[in-house]
Parts: sequence; structure tokens; C-alpha cells
Amino acid sequence: MASSPKRTKQPSALDDPPATRHVRVAVIGSGFGGLGAGVRLRRAGITDFVILERADSLGGTWRDNSYPGCACDVPSHLYSFSFAPNPEWPRSFSHQPDIRAYLERVADTFGLRPHLRFNTEVTELRWEQEHTRWRVSTGAGVWTADAVVSASGPLADPQMPDLPGLAEFPGRVFHSSRWDHDFDLRGKRVAMVGTGASAAQIVPAIQPVVGRLTVFQRTPAWVLPRADREISVLEKWLHSKVPPTGMLRRASVFAMRELQVGAFTRRPGALRVVQQMAVRNLERGIADPQLRARLTPDYRIGCKRILLSNTFYPALAAPNAEVITSPLAEVRGSTLVAADGSEAEADAIVFGTGFHVTDLPIAERVFGIGGHSLAEEWKGGMEALRGSTVHGFPNLFFVIGPNTGLGNSSMILMIESQLNYIVDALKTLEAVGATAMQPTVRAQRHWNLEVQHRMQRTVWLTGGCRSWYLDSEGRNSVAWPGSTSAFRRATRRVDLAEYELLKRTAPVAQEVAA
Repeated sequence: MASSPKRTKQPSALDDPPATRHVRVAVIGSGFGGLGAGVRLRRAGITDFVILERADSLGGTWRDNSYPGCACDVPSHLYSFSFAPNPEWPRSFSHQPDIRAYLERVADTFGLRPHLRFNTEVTELRWEQEHTRWRVSTGAGVWTADAVVSASGPLADPQMPDLPGLAEFPGRVFHSSRWDHDFDLRGKRVAMVGTGASAAQIVPAIQPVVGRLTVFQRTPAWVLPRADREISVLEKWLHSKVPPTGMLRRASVFAMRELQVGAFTRRPGALRVVQQMAVRNLERGIADPQLRARLTPDYRIGCKRILLSNTFYPALAAPNAEVITSPLAEVRGSTLVAADGSEAEADAIVFGTGFHVTDLPIAERVFGIGGHSLAEEWKGGMEALRGSTVHGFPNLFFVIGPNTGLGNSSMILMIESQLNYIVDALKTLEAVGATAMQPTVRAQRHWNLEVQHRMQRTVWLTGGCRSWYLDSEGRNSVAWPGSTSAFRRATRRVDLAEYELLKRTAPVAQEVAA
């Protein structure tokens, strides 16, 4: 899908009447999780919902991240909804414009446009116990909802370091997910802070055009070759005319990824072979033994996210590039100073420093039973029952919640599993005549103790690194220590034995429909 489909005027929250509007479900976010929720709700016969998006267009991560070279590191045919195959993917690993265009197409194909409300940032979610519903306050008005699906995602809010002197830097400063497209990098002295997944794509894209590129590396990453290629016209035709061929392609990629899971979650020693492949890739890409030594990680591959690139190493070895193997510590005018005292001059600083993943900002805006905040509930670490629900916050469902992240496969598979679970929960409530549900303390605790027990043998905890999967206490509250198939089985249906049911006790006043 090479270009965005033609669209009519976007609905806006400002088109609604100013009075409080009530919906059965309020969805937060319009990325893969939010749009997927909309599709699953409609398919379940639930059409009374709204999708609240803080930006002026849909796309989530794939709207925000538009930096040079931005692409997915999961094969295209697996990085898409099972109910919305795309036979027109242009490459085996798709770039950001194609993925965003795919999401636009999903919104059109499944009739989600009327449900979307843009420029509508949620400022507070508050549980109204007397009415057994959520009060959703936004910059564009107030909704009430029987249930809320939080699909804002963990890669929504960029993390910027608080560095001495940064505010006085005379040049341009921006995060990779907030790329300044008005700033011309040609011939400039550019500093790239970080060597993670975004930097591995940005560095090769900008190195040929900048005057000088300085990369500040806190920890080197393992890099494997990227087996990317253009998908032929014949392949596209075949997948379009004979859909089972596309399904077979997706299934084969899925099977290969599932076979790899055990090495990450149960047998990290099996990753030695993969690590040797990464070592050979490093040797091929970097001729200078001193630079090669500085780019060699001291931890087991898989402990941090594995990068895929054929161009990252050559870009770092280019004559106009320099790698400083120390984090940026201070800014003195246009001089950047690393922790080891190294200095570099810059006209622009690009931060590839990740996101607020284990300290989700939205948690500070959510208030459950008794006015208790989600941030307070999670101050000892994020946790939820089956990655989806939290005790004390009835009818609040998470997409890509705690311990649902993947290190080796497609997050869309996990998203679909959680959506199935959420829809089953809503249908179950209706079937039993209840208004709301929350997990029992016992069920939530048991689930998370089991998750953390299984986590102890994973490469993320035994590999000898410090990654963004870990919170301030060193606890992995992000990754799922199993296969996508295992998670799908665990979220196939709601077990009422794990939940407390609530019924509405006070009448609800008539409100304007959304």
C-alpha cells in the first residue's frame, strides 16, 4: 500500500455538542491497538464507542515516528492484522509511510472514521463509583463510558534526558519520534544520542548528507543483517488473486518466530549461534579493530533488543562519523561533553533515548475506586491480570499492557489476543447481567508471581545487560516470557473465577449520545 487512500473530512470532537456524551466504550489511542479495538467492537455488534486521539490524525507510533529511514523490523506480512491482510506490501520489511497508509486503509475499510475524535487528549479518567462508569475528561469535552480501552501504547511519550546546559544549546534539539522536518541537516554537525533501534535507522539515513556526525553510545547493541528486499509484482499479484498464498506466507513467518521463542525465554544458551552471526556481521561491517572493539557488546545477544541493519556499521565507520563510547553528560554552548570528558561540537542534537515505558504517563491521570491513582498502584512496578486488567480499576482494559511485549515477533499478534479477551469480557458482562468487573487481588497476584517466576530464566534477566524492559527496581514489567501462542491461549476467554462483578446501584441521568 504505497499511498494513503483518499479521505473525506475528519470528524472532530468539536463537531459534537458541548454536553457530556455517554458511550458504552471509550478507546484511547488510534494506533494498531485503538483501531484494532474499534474493528473488534464493531464485529461484536458494539457500535456505541468512540476513539479518542490526542493528535490530529491516526497512526500512533507510525504517525509519530517519521524520522529518516524509519521502518519496521518485523516482516510485513506478519506485522498486520489477521483480519486485514495486505497483498500490496512493497518490501519484506515495510517503511513507515506504507505502514501508516495501511492503518488509514483499515480505518476506511472497517468504518471507523465516524468513531474517531482527533485533537482530543485524555486529561483524566475517573471512576464514578455511584454510577459504575468512567468519566473521561479531555481537552475537547467530557465523555462518560461503561468501559475504557487504553490503547495509548508504551511507545507514545518520548523520554528526554535532563542534561545541564541543554536548555541553552544554540542549535536544534529534538527526539527521534518528534523529528524536525523543517531543519535541513545537510552540511551540519549533528549529534545522535543513543544507539538503539531508531538510531540504527537514522544514522545510515543522515550520515551521507551531514557535515559531521557524532554518535554518543552508552551501550553497544548486537546487530544482525537485515534480509530486506522488494516484493515482486508477481508475488503481489499472487497474494491478491490467491489469498491463501498470503496466509501461507504469514503462517510460515509466524512459525519461524515461534520456534525462536524458547531461546529467549527458556534456553538463553541456545543464542550463542546467533551471537556468532552477529560477531561475523560486525567483523564484515567494521574494519578498524579499535572501533570494532568499542562496538562489541559485553552481554548476551537478546538481552537488549537485537537490531537489524546492513548499513549501520558502514555509516559508523564513515570518515565523517565518530563514535563516543560514553553517554552525553553536559552541554556547554554548542559543545557536547560526554561522561568520560570527550567533547564534540554540534549544530543539532537528535535524542534516540526511548520512551516512558515502565512509567506510563497516562497512569498519573487514571483514578479508580476511592480516587486511588493508577500511578500510585504501580509505584512498586506495573502489573495487571493477563496484561489487561488491574484490581481497583473496574472495566479498564489495556492493550499492550504490562508484560505483553515481545522481543522476537509481531506485537500485532499480542494486540489481537488482548482484543479478543476484552470483547469476551464485555460480552460476558452482558450475559451475566453485571455492569463492571475487576480482577481479584488473588488472581492478579498469582498471575504476576507466575510471570515473574518464568521471567527469571529469560535472557532479559540472565543476559548481563540493563535494558528498557526493566523498571527502576530491575523488574521486567514489559516483556512476555513465553510464546505468542501461549499468550493467545491465556487470553482466549475470561475466567469469571478471577473477577469480582459489580452492578449499578444508582440511576444514570440521560446524556447526549456520542
